[in-house]
Amino acid sequence: MVSQTPRVDGQDDSQPLLEVADLAVSFDNSGGGPRIQAVAGLSLTIHPRQTLAVVGESGCGKSVTAMTTMQLVPCPPGRVDGGTILFGGRDLLTMSEREMLKVRGGEIAMIFQEPMTSLNPVYTIGDQILEAILLHQKATPEEAVEIALRALDEVGMYTPIEGRLKRELAALKVEVEAKTQSLAQLIAAEGSLPKRLRAARMQLLSDYPHRYSGGMRQRVMIAMALACQPKLLLADEPTTALDVTIQAQILELLSDIQRSRGMGVMLITHNLGVVAENADVVCVMYAGRVVEYAKVEALFAKPMHPYTRGLFKSIPGLRDQRRRLTTVEDVVDDPAEFKKLPGYESGIVPWWPFMPKENRPTLAAGRDVYALHEIEPDRWVGVWRTPHIEANPSRRADLNYRRAVAVTA
Repeated sequence: MVSQTPRVDGQDDSQPLLEVADLAVSFDNSGGGPRIQAVAGLSLTIHPRQTLAVVGESGCGKSVTAMTTMQLVPCPPGRVDGGTILFGGRDLLTMSEREMLKVRGGEIAMIFQEPMTSLNPVYTIGDQILEAILLHQKATPEEAVEIALRALDEVGMYTPIEGRLKRELAALKVEVEAKTQSLAQLIAAEGSLPKRLRAARMQLLSDYPHRYSGGMRQRVMIAMALACQPKLLLADEPTTALDVTIQAQILELLSDIQRSRGMGVMLITHNLGVVAENADVVCVMYAGRVVEYAKVEALFAKPMHPYTRGLFKSIPGLRDQRRRLTTVEDVVDDPAEFKKLPGYESGIVPWWPFMPKENRPTLAAGRDVYALHEIEPDRWVGVWRTPHIEANPSRRADLNYRRAVAVTA
């Protein structure tokens, strides 16, 4: 059975939660040369209940975009050179640190890349979760503890504990049936189970992160991010360094929580398999710019930019009988690949920073060489700003789209 992601009452799905327009971020060059442009004119939107996957190789600007949204890029050496990041109609880039403290963790939360190092090793798990709750919610310490316990319960931290205690109770029942233990002991054990569960849950708040595996620490990070019920979650490679089974559990967990809360998600990843399973819209980045922006089904069915095609062709297939994998360079170094874009003859040429100058089209004077152009309805490709593109501007990339999800009967 297939259905649309359920809507949360009171939510206006027609307006984006986050709207990034022409964002440019650069960093000082330690070698003394020109500034390093990490993000150069990026535009994207995220709507309620929508998952936007941001894909690209390391260094393309994915994490810098997320960190800039949270105002976590250190300045200096970083600097925002232009653009806006609107959240609920407010430009996050113009907010003071005091104003951002109310946004971070409360309205926008972030899961960082590395679960093994993201938690502070000298503070207990409870201390780190309670800090965010007490900062962003009008809760007493006792109420904050209950919120923290519920958050950890939502991410499955107590499942192993409950399973162990219930197995102990089941083993005791077997012993009672075998008459090696008394019925009174079983009754006492059953009566004390809720108290033992509560004690075990409270003990977890007192534990330090080093006691838990990478997968369990990532669950704690998710609980911290979601404890204050944010409207938007920035998930920066949330499954990095986790094994495939744990990856699937974490992604399924995020999907379930998103559907129940109507939360928007920016999912930063290298894994196209993760994108295929979890994204509604895909933003492909290279060298700080968007090279392709489309619905997930459309992108996988027909990638248009040569770089996107290169990413797909570099993935080995089960039935491939090749001695050597196709690389991204094999695709983008082929001039014929750039002629496949609809409208090439009219001057719609895919942008690529390493295109030989003799192959580049004539550009519009006095403007940035790059433009994100709507090639066909709901499909944007990064192109050279030719006179044709300048004379036929398109709307900003914005897709209020959610894929149909399978529902188990």
